[in-house]
Amino acid sequence: MAALRVAVPVLALLGLCPGPAAAAAPLVIWHGMGDSCCNPVSMGYVKKLVEKKIPGIYVLSLKIGSSLIQDMENSFFMNVNEQVSEVCRQLAQDPQLQPGYNAMGFSQGGQFLRAVAQRCPAPPMLSLISVGGQHQGVYGFPRCPGESSHLCDWIRRTLDLGAYSKAVQE
Repeated sequence: MAALRVAVPVLALLGLCPGPAAAAAPLVIWHGMGDSCCNPVSMGYVKKLVEKKIPGIYVLSLKIGSSLIQDMENSFFMNVNEQVSEVCRQLAQDPQLQPGYNAMGFSQGGQFLRAVAQRCPAPPMLSLISVGGQHQGVYGFPRCPGESSHLCDWIRRTLDLGAYSKAVQE
């Protein structure tokens, strides 16, 4: 939740919050792994918070799949290139985004929105805020209980062996 308290003031600092005569650019948000677009205690909360702080803003919380469960499952198992292509289609088909939009991604969502910025020029992404995005990668098995645990060491070695296999990369 600390990241959420930081995200909305960051929007204001970047000038994304409108003055009385200005209209806010739309905001696209993408959740992290294991979350979903509309969970009321995560992305649903962020969407409502932004809408409350910036009246009249259009906020699109991205969903990959036809249900919240499918959205969550796809965050784990769907090929990232397919996810990015799907989001590019969603953005291109949304008339409210055509003049341009700001984007905010959380964890994996920040990483994937970076790919959207590079691969999908239309509609134009005006700015990207990445909250907790792992742009320099993640090593091993984060937060495995016990740095010297034999189980954690075994898991790390196993991950090292398979991390670059075709199946894991896809």
